[in-house]
Amino acid sequence: MTAPFVVAVPSKGRLQENAEAFFTRANLALAKPRGARDYRGTMTGLDNVEIAYLSASEIAAQLARGAVHLGITGEDLIRESIHDADSRVMLVENLGFGSANVVVAVPQAWIDVRTMADLDDVATSFRARHNHRMRVATKYINLTRNFFAAHGVVDYRIVESAGATEGAPAAGTAELIVDITTTGATLAANGLKVLDDGVMLRSHANLVASRDADWSADHRETARMIFDHIAASARARKYREVRTRFSGCDAALLAEAHARFGVVSPFGGPTSSGMVTLHCPPAQLHALSSFLRQRGAETVSVASLDYVFDRDNPLFAKLEAFLGA
Repeated sequence: MTAPFVVAVPSKGRLQENAEAFFTRANLALAKPRGARDYRGTMTGLDNVEIAYLSASEIAAQLARGAVHLGITGEDLIRESIHDADSRVMLVENLGFGSANVVVAVPQAWIDVRTMADLDDVATSFRARHNHRMRVATKYINLTRNFFAAHGVVDYRIVESAGATEGAPAAGTAELIVDITTTGATLAANGLKVLDDGVMLRSHANLVASRDADWSADHRETARMIFDHIAASARARKYREVRTRFSGCDAALLAEAHARFGVVSPFGGPTSSGMVTLHCPPAQLHALSSFLRQRGAETVSVASLDYVFDRDNPLFAKLEAFLGA
């Protein structure tokens, strides 16, 4: 029996909800046939797909091992836990949720420290004065080392954080921190500020592919089908379908509509009767309908699109290029 195509999804919280909503929009709803507490699931319409519900950090680890084909997790976890990540996994698509920044934050009382260059000066003087290096509390050890090295900061040592990192300076276990934040409110509540150039990574949840997974012909075909659904759903959200019919509708008019309103004509020009179907960005619908009516259209109908399947599949083409097909 062929091994399943494994897709790893966060096992709890908003990340799980958003991941499931993402697949549902693509008509690939996830289900747990054996009950809500099960850590294995299925994907609608694809019998050979197995859903693995894991923590976001474990998803990154499983992608690195090639134990799952696709996974949804944060870019921060990918960059932190996978050495040479760009050669071992591919960020297929930014999913637009799970947004957070990995930042360098120092005490607000350090009024003269605003940049990484300032921090370098402080670190050097701190070591001379205290005879030990400044401590940085963080869970992001690799990201911190790489970022500090890129800014020439060497007089520090990392204190691995096991709890609430933002409390480390107040507790006296570190002088500054590297942590993840969304609004910065928690940092401010703990008397910390983000350095002006201290945003190390702007992270989002991504759909990620593993190079080391089993990419047999069958599994590549499964990936193609999944990506086809995702791409079709994304295209549909970019447009509304506009239909009209009038004798003055010709190629020149459609060219003007394309230039002015970003309209595309997926089925070619108007028929002999003047009937035409257009795809229009939602923000341009009223302007386009006014334009068409001014040119002679009596009625312009608008409908939502669920899916727009094109011959080209850019997500799958990206995967094939990454895998060296």
